[in-house]
Amino acid sequence: MKEYVLLLFLALCSAKPFSRPSYMTLKNMMLEDMEDSDDDDDDDDDDNTLFPTRTPANPFFPFDMLPTCPFGCQCYSRVVHCSDLGLTSVPSNIPLDTRMVDLQNNKIKEIKENDFKGLTSLYGLILNNNKLTKIHPKAFLTTKKLRRLYLSHNQLSEIPLNLPKSLAELRIHDNKVKKIHKNTFKGMDALHVLEMSANPLDNNGIETGAFEGMTVFHIRIAEAKLTSIPKELPSTLLELHLDYNKISNVEQEDFKRYKDLQRLGLGNNRITDIENGSLSSLPRIREIHLENNKLKKIPSGLQELKYLQIIFLHSNSITKVGVNDFCPAVPKMKKSLYSAISLFNNPVKYWEVQPATFRCILSRMSVQLGNFRK
Repeated sequence: MKEYVLLLFLALCSAKPFSRPSYMTLKNMMLEDMEDSDDDDDDDDDDNTLFPTRTPANPFFPFDMLPTCPFGCQCYSRVVHCSDLGLTSVPSNIPLDTRMVDLQNNKIKEIKENDFKGLTSLYGLILNNNKLTKIHPKAFLTTKKLRRLYLSHNQLSEIPLNLPKSLAELRIHDNKVKKIHKNTFKGMDALHVLEMSANPLDNNGIETGAFEGMTVFHIRIAEAKLTSIPKELPSTLLELHLDYNKISNVEQEDFKRYKDLQRLGLGNNRITDIENGSLSSLPRIREIHLENNKLKKIPSGLQELKYLQIIFLHSNSITKVGVNDFCPAVPKMKKSLYSAISLFNNPVKYWEVQPATFRCILSRMSVQLGNFRK
């Protein structure tokens, strides 16, 4: 027994005194744990990052090492939610690794130069429904990964300068934009969706070269003051929506550059005439909206559109429907059958329409006729 007690005493005497880990040691340990956590997330798809079930490897993190979140906001998974808080400015302590910031439904009037400084990982920014009148030209200088920018329902008088070249979607609906200057979108090859409806924009407000060099697939300029189809829109367009404007005529030159266009929205305008050959220059078109206009006849060239499936012509002044207005004489020329043809609320004597008129439809339910009210 004496030998065991002697050995224990010697072991205690040779042990080094306890020392608290240094700040840098804790920092390195935390970084290692974060890296290990990222690796675990990659390997385990069932891991819940909001409510982790695993105990952290080191529970002694100093408070200043924990992620910060602006007062009143909610932060998780690199997303910062600060909507509906009555904010008058952008919070100053947004974590630098944030991927998305939601600031909609506030009272922010101005975006300053350094409001988003350092947010190099920012992917989406939502500023809808504020009181924005000014955005600093250098506000997006460091947000070089920004893909989605939502500025709708504000009071901006122009499209912000120096937008990130990485943008894929820009929505500036319901503002006070009256002019699109030349080179506004210069170098923005990744911009695929441009929504700028409900702005007081007319044809003279679109400068020559405003859309030069862009690869846009979707443009919507509805509820504006356009009196004709805008010229020199990007030739890459797949969808063009110009509903609720003051367009009165469609000319043959209007669509010649849009060979890939698939959806065209011209509803709720004042169109009285569509020049022969205007629509036949859209070989890939699948959907056309011409409802609520002043057309007196079926537009020519529809039978030449091989892929056209939906055509809305209701609420016009069409009085007659010919047997070859929709379908080609040679059945094999039609690649896609019609799924919707709307002709209701027109003064058409539908009982005089020949049954063969709709020989290239999917079913009888595809055609809407009658219900005309004076």
